[in-house]
Amino acid sequence: MAQKGPLFEVAQHTYSTRIHWSAEEGSGTTGYAAYRRDHTIGVEGKATILASSDPSFRGDATRYNPEELLVASLSSCHMLWYLHLCATSGVTVVEYTDDALGTMKQEGDGSGQFVRVELRPRVVVDGASSRERAFALHERAHTMCFIARSVNFPVEIKAGVTARSAAD
Repeated sequence: MAQKGPLFEVAQHTYSTRIHWSAEEGSGTTGYAAYRRDHTIGVEGKATILASSDPSFRGDATRYNPEELLVASLSSCHMLWYLHLCATSGVTVVEYTDDALGTMKQEGDGSGQFVRVELRPRVVVDGASSRERAFALHERAHTMCFIARSVNFPVEIKAGVTARSAAD
């Protein structure tokens, strides 16, 4: 039986996805330039994500690439924890936007790694809410985010919080 913590039950979760690629009418991986990088990402019961590699690596610029999805995952996880913490702390958020930026360093052999991600959330809170408390909750959200806790590079938070007056 799972032990109860202060807010959540101790648990283990699994996530299943399906990645699919096919040479279709092409010649497959007969050479580096011979195959398309287009593929799909799917989860049962959800819309399919059209993906490719970054255009720098012969990918389709109109499709999401894994690097963008990693940055988006960090941003989304932070936002969802932040909204949760605000809701349980009496801070009323009325708008949240994050123009996140990830930096990846590529090595001479073609390998690479992310060296940092900067989350830049811009939050609007109800005028009666505390701007200071809303700002401080970003740090707590960062420590709670499952994705940020799982990566081996710094995730920096450069948050901005403004209060909306009742007249807005």
